[in-house]
Amino acid sequence: MSVQVLQILELYRHIYEEFLAIPVMKGRKSELGKFAGGLYTTSVEAFIPNTGRGIQGATSHCLGQNFAKMFEINFENEKGEKSMFWQNSWAYSTRTIGVMAMVHGDNKGLVLPPKVSALQVIVIPVPYKDADTQGIFDACAATVVTLSDAGIRAEADLRENYSPGWKYLNWKMKGVPLRIEKGPRDLANNQVRAVRRDNGEKTDISRVFLVEQVNGMLDKIQQNLFDVAKQKRDACIEVVKTWDEFVKALGQKETDLSSLV
Repeated sequence: MSVQVLQILELYRHIYEEFLAIPVMKGRKSELGKFAGGLYTTSVEAFIPNTGRGIQGATSHCLGQNFAKMFEINFENEKGEKSMFWQNSWAYSTRTIGVMAMVHGDNKGLVLPPKVSALQVIVIPVPYKDADTQGIFDACAATVVTLSDAGIRAEADLRENYSPGWKYLNWKMKGVPLRIEKGPRDLANNQVRAVRRDNGEKTDISRVFLVEQVNGMLDKIQQNLFDVAKQKRDACIEVVKTWDEFVKALGQKETDLSSLV
């Protein structure tokens, strides 16, 4: 196998698992499944829990010299002789966004891994009647500054024509990993309430330890998304030895990795 083909395959795995929090399997396509005209094709395959089917994540092809011969692509080697190129081909497309949405999303909307989410934290003011609304708004803005200065991608939703509940659902649907709420009690106690998108867990955080704990929560969300996806995939893997067992497993929505050998 070409070293470069496998290097790109490992790069695919790294992006899927380390950034998108999606476990994948690396493998080589069958002769019928390989790129037409190529020497061989490798790919990473992911698993969509809700459908019980595998999905091709990305491919890395070794084209050999087939296309060089077809199009007469030559070069002069160190001996001054004409030689034909060996070629590889690979691509990482926007299908990865769809795979990420299908693997992590739920009935409430998107669930985005913190490492790739354009917005990691949304800060929402929760002013009650007769509360110090301006003070709460100012505290939300200050929270964003603190997080942003620490390299965390954060924004505040200070729109006054939408209720806090509406904002919760809106940002939940968009998949923002962490929501921070700031109400009168939080203002009085110099704290915030953080709510995770992946599991809904709520935590009160002192402003003193804000950056440290938010970074820790984002790391936990990233890891939890990967762990949950891997657990769901592994629970659906079944070893089969006959065609009848294979067909039965597919009917039960077990992992379909039939394109790999």
